[in-house]
Amino acid sequence: MSVDSQKTRKACCSNLKLFLASLAFVYFSKAFGGAYMKSSITQIERRFDVPSSLIGVIDGSFEMGNLLVIAFVSYFGAKLHRPRLIGIGCVIMSAGCFLISLPHFLQGLYKYETSVSHNADVNSTGSILPCLSNHSRAEADKMPDLETRTACEKAAGSYLWIYVFLGNMLRGIGETPIMPLGVSYLDDFSKEENTPFYLACIHTVGILGPMFGFMLGSFLAKIYVDIGSVDLDSITISHKDSRWVGAWWLGFIVTGTVILLSSIPFWFLPKSLPKQGEEESQSKGTELTTVAEQEIFLPDENQDREEKPVTFQELAKVPSLRRLFKNSIFTLMVLTYLVVVNGFIGMITFKPKFLEQVYGQSASKAIFLIGIMNLPAVALGIITGGFVLKRYKLGVIGAARVSIAASIGSFCLLCVQVFISCDNAEVAGVTVTYQGAPQVSYNPQTLLSQCNLGCSCSMKRWDPVCAYNGVTYASPCLAGCRSATGNGKDTMFHNCTCAGEMMAPGTNMSTVLGQCTRRSNCDYIFKIYMALSALASFISACGGTPGYIVLLRSIQPDLKALALGMQTLIVRTLGGIPPPIYFGALIDRTCLKWGTKQCGGRGACRIYDADSFRITFLGLITGLYFVSNILWGGLYYKIVKRQKKLALRNQAKENGQEGNTLGNGHASISIAKNKEDADNESTI
Repeated sequence: MSVDSQKTRKACCSNLKLFLASLAFVYFSKAFGGAYMKSSITQIERRFDVPSSLIGVIDGSFEMGNLLVIAFVSYFGAKLHRPRLIGIGCVIMSAGCFLISLPHFLQGLYKYETSVSHNADVNSTGSILPCLSNHSRAEADKMPDLETRTACEKAAGSYLWIYVFLGNMLRGIGETPIMPLGVSYLDDFSKEENTPFYLACIHTVGILGPMFGFMLGSFLAKIYVDIGSVDLDSITISHKDSRWVGAWWLGFIVTGTVILLSSIPFWFLPKSLPKQGEEESQSKGTELTTVAEQEIFLPDENQDREEKPVTFQELAKVPSLRRLFKNSIFTLMVLTYLVVVNGFIGMITFKPKFLEQVYGQSASKAIFLIGIMNLPAVALGIITGGFVLKRYKLGVIGAARVSIAASIGSFCLLCVQVFISCDNAEVAGVTVTYQGAPQVSYNPQTLLSQCNLGCSCSMKRWDPVCAYNGVTYASPCLAGCRSATGNGKDTMFHNCTCAGEMMAPGTNMSTVLGQCTRRSNCDYIFKIYMALSALASFISACGGTPGYIVLLRSIQPDLKALALGMQTLIVRTLGGIPPPIYFGALIDRTCLKWGTKQCGGRGACRIYDADSFRITFLGLITGLYFVSNILWGGLYYKIVKRQKKLALRNQAKENGQEGNTLGNGHASISIAKNKEDADNESTI
């Protein structure tokens, strides 16, 4: 008999450890895929020539997929086979990744704006000479007729971004069971004192996913989108150009394969396990909460937890939801998370573009730096937060204090970042005049000057060239260039009259392909910004695990899966879908020069006003974090208030026990009423 008991205990530990390892790998793989999606946003935007607002809708489709099934999964998931539901979700996520990559194989080769002729007949929207003196400007900017444009859009696959939208939605549907069912399964069958450590381990392994995702995104951003299909020597742009598109599709094939592999262990795990350590003792308190605090946040803990079948009548009344939202701490926690996630999602979605436009970094380098600086800082912060909780045995109030301190610290550093910036890239007629004076202009007419009036240039074309005076011109024609030598990337334009206006007579009036680099002091400023950004990421992450513990310890065990699911539903719906859309729409308002689609019409933005971009982007994030700090203050007040009521309740109990039991009828009634009031406040 003892041998069987020992085998059962070993099997339990083995299954729990297998589930822990499998869940950690799933967290890694889903974060791997999610981070790669974020890192490839810029590439997708350029490939399909869509504005930031539409790319925000595409990015938000992940949360839309969550919204479709999360209520069902969270409510019924605890009644079903949770590990297998997680495995099914992984398969769906993998299918979504493969669907996202499908447009690459359905649409033609990528064609970017260029005025350079080269040997390949595929990557050119037209071969025009600098300074079109024999054409009218109206002809240069003429839009194709409706029939021609429709045929062109069909051939170019302009609407294939819908596949990306639907694939990302499938990713959201598949990701739904992982968090609520995985965490509740782990918390149900592990020791309470071990739960924070297990969660910290899972999130720590999970944070490696974004690191690898951004690394993969950085690597593929340097590889041309049509690699293997075109002669790379014929490509006239580099990975630093705003028209460049990397091999975004290849990463989704990789991430889909990894997610598919992560689903395998869950098909072999049991539906339930014995409670970890229940053979040893059932009376041990948790290291995270004192007995008193546990009592107020989890009343009636010894109630019957036997699962009952769900009826349609019960679902229609939704009694569990009423109990859930009666808990004021749970409600405030969800509201706080909602505001924080709004800022975080907006920041992580457009931060690569922010680094590219404000600090002059290439898309590949921006993604790489986020992967090696911000994400390790987040991982270290999560570990530190979990260590502080376990080392000092902090209760719910202590955990709330750590979260508040982390939130205020990261907010202060974010405020400092708003004032750190570089000057705008010097583009003639856009950010500076043709004489070199600073002048930000949203009017395309400022691209024209006396030096290029005789050239009949198109004001829509974006084919930047860099002059020796350090100024970028929107195209060789707008630079007033009269001749060209070389071909491909080695093309040079000569006798550029506009470049001569800012240089002494006799100096070199030639230009080369591509934008000019930023001033040297911008690199130093950028290093300061990245250091502050990494520090802010670390401090903010220190409050992640404590905040999550506050949420978990304010939920009754039988409603844990539902509560986590509802929290995910609300935060994902209102915190995941809107931010990319309104962040993108506001960022679009700072665009100075829009690109032109292959078939005509406005494409993706090529250059932004760096100052307006910075103030809009960081100002919005700072405002959201300010609101979250106010909410944390209200949350802390509610926790302390309940603690005082708990102290009075315990004191009344002690007084009742010391007196004569038979002669304390009124005291017993008072104690019972106090208990009922406390339970009504803390019951979910």
